Amino acid sequence: MRKLYIVWLFFLFLSTSAFAQHILSGRVLNVKDSSGISGALVYLSDLKIGALSDESGHYSFKNIPNGTYLIEVSYVGYASYIQEVNIKSTPSLNFILHESTMQLNEVIVTGGASATERQNTPIPINILTQVDMQQMSATNIIDAIASTTGVSQITDGPAISKPVIRGLGYNRVVVVNDGVRQEGQQWGDEFGIEVDEYSVNKVEIYKGPASLRYGSDAMAGVINMLEAPTLPVGKIRANVLANYQSNTGLFGESINLAGNIKGFVWDIRYSNKQAHAYRNKYDSYVYNSGYSESDGKAMVGINRNWGYSHLTLSVFDLRLGIVEGSRDSTTGKFTKHVVDSAGEDSLAIASDQELKAYNIFPIIHQRVRHYKAVLDNQIALGAGLLGVRIGYQQNFRQEANDITIGDVYNNSFYLRTLNYDIRYVFAEKNNFELSVGANGMQQKSENRGTVYLIPAYNLFDLGLFAIAKKRFDKLSVSAGVRYDNRLLLAKDLYIDSSGVKVNNADGNSVHRFYAYNSNFAGVSASVGATYDFTRNIYAKLNLSRGYRAPNIAESGSNGIHDGTPFYEIGDAKLKPESSLQIDATVGVNTENYSVEVNAFANQINHYIFAEKLASTSGGDSIRTDLVAGMSGPTFKYVSGDAVLSGGEAVLDIHPSAINGMHFKNAFSMVNAIQKKQGDSTKYLPYTPPYKFQSELKYVFSKVSNVFKNLYVKVGVDYYFQQNKIYYKFDNETVTPSYTLVNAGIGTDVTSNDKTLFSLYIYCSNLTDEAYQSNMSRLKYGDPNYTTGRSGVYNMGRNVSFKLIIPIDIKK
Repeated sequence: MRKLYIVWLFFLFLSTSAFAQHILSGRVLNVKDSSGISGALVYLSDLKIGALSDESGHYSFKNIPNGTYLIEVSYVGYASYIQEVNIKSTPSLNFILHESTMQLNEVIVTGGASATERQNTPIPINILTQVDMQQMSATNIIDAIASTTGVSQITDGPAISKPVIRGLGYNRVVVVNDGVRQEGQQWGDEFGIEVDEYSVNKVEIYKGPASLRYGSDAMAGVINMLEAPTLPVGKIRANVLANYQSNTGLFGESINLAGNIKGFVWDIRYSNKQAHAYRNKYDSYVYNSGYSESDGKAMVGINRNWGYSHLTLSVFDLRLGIVEGSRDSTTGKFTKHVVDSAGEDSLAIASDQELKAYNIFPIIHQRVRHYKAVLDNQIALGAGLLGVRIGYQQNFRQEANDITIGDVYNNSFYLRTLNYDIRYVFAEKNNFELSVGANGMQQKSENRGTVYLIPAYNLFDLGLFAIAKKRFDKLSVSAGVRYDNRLLLAKDLYIDSSGVKVNNADGNSVHRFYAYNSNFAGVSASVGATYDFTRNIYAKLNLSRGYRAPNIAESGSNGIHDGTPFYEIGDAKLKPESSLQIDATVGVNTENYSVEVNAFANQINHYIFAEKLASTSGGDSIRTDLVAGMSGPTFKYVSGDAVLSGGEAVLDIHPSAINGMHFKNAFSMVNAIQKKQGDSTKYLPYTPPYKFQSELKYVFSKVSNVFKNLYVKVGVDYYFQQNKIYYKFDNETVTPSYTLVNAGIGTDVTSNDKTLFSLYIYCSNLTDEAYQSNMSRLKYGDPNYTTGRSGVYNMGRNVSFKLIIPIDIKK
């Protein structure tokens, strides 16, 4: 942390140096009458600077570094305007906006050399805006993202969600937050993403191999969570958010203060959430599914004529119960762990008071803490931009699961990660863009508990990449290449006869983990193009090769994975996965409708998965973890070849004759098979089912001088039956189809054209449908013998109320 502070002081010193200075100014105008639009945001993503238009629509920037940048102009109720501008040759520029609630194109920053238009990116990208997230209900940030096409989630209760992109999850999806990849033992089923959902301003989901920019683990894609833009110079603003959800009794609060005084910028936030057990029609309240979360985040930095330097510090603290789903055989009620008179672990019926209690976490429960510091710098160097980003993360994952020893974290993982990313973006010349760079990470993981699944390890990643883009008249061609190298050192572990860790081997110790070294190397590459047939019709094509090295669980596991409970065995000789994926897209944008169809095929060599072992006498191979005091069926990580294919189709009808109406329909599908396998093992486990979504929304242009941006919407999510399952060992079962109905309403309440507050009401699962997602681990919980049903069902009806109060301290 001290080193990051010293480096930041160095960049502060740079602010006294002389750099080329440029000015950009102009007006933001309404197309109808050329009148000025007040309050429009003019934003340069690459420099993280913005300006608001005044009462006459005038805006201005000073001290902009030399270069060519993509500028996005946005205002509520108008379609965003995007234009590439050479700052040196364009000191003045006006923007004309059209009234519309439909965004036909958007600026994205994921995967490329610099900010670019979504339509000019050959890989499909989903975008989830802050408004989208405010107008829905979610229990965490991944739950919100899973509402988009081609994206789903593996869940373990309302607090734990893992992203899945086109059928691939875990270490095949990279989550980027604050500009660095989030590292928090993501190999585990019950390990979620450590990000405050209230702090996320925008999410870009890159659906395709992104190893080119982000290295190993980005084989399925990248989820990039972006912070809010820095405020224009002279502005200080606060926001207060309150959220209540009826199903879990969730109370959520978030307070934010941001400002920009003469280029000194800051953005500070504190958030808190607490929820009791969730409920559904069949299970009523689900015991031990409550959680509480406290998060803090602070960004301070400077924006100068040479670029910017921002330092972000954050802390994430989550406490949550782990749902086991055990029930009393007579009453069918959920049971809890208790210590009997003999000091042994026993079960008793959980009381109604415990089901609705806040901040009470009985055995089994987890505590997850994540601390992060990121120093992000962009410097005008020569005719281009030099980006230097350094991050440091500490992740604590602890679980107490043995009531006989009390509230003791017998599972305890401690992970430290140093991220680094350096890149240089050359000045655009003749519509040609080029960036080169290096990034990677260094990790050190320790076992601090008393039970062990994976060995302690050290890891070092290095990746070198080059990304280029050339624009012609109607054609844009993108290409890139990357080389990665990963060194993994797993450490010895010796334990005594009682399972206690010992430092040195002796005649009485057991060698639980054997040290090994692995050196992985891989090449990633991508080439793609976009073509505009007309102003309204476009097509995209991309071919990419992805790469992923085995994670520590796949290569080094040796023990009971608590919560499954399976005995897992890794294989240090596993080869890295490599993929070859082709994506094709066609789209049409008109004033009355928009349609886009994406198709993909992805072949993965050496696809790694856990295979159940059979005993020599038939049946399951059962192994005992003496330290954990548990036995379970044995799974060993093996590899084969897999093929995933499918796509998404989106149709949004927004007739110009009915301004404000949107009828959006989306269909997504993925098929995932293992090659050269029989019927029982042909399909990859936990593949998302086909999904159809339909939503009718109407935004009222103006109701009164009090209510603005009023909208109402109703939607249906239909999940098809999932019968393409891995059923050889009966650890996956067919999931019936189900339909969820959702509805929402919201508005800004204003006075004298000033927003006093915004109110959003959203009801998910309006009909209180009882269902089980095939992506929920709770589906495979214990049976309820009084009803004959197995497992635990997903959340029932939930009504969310959000109140957001903006406070302009300095306009």
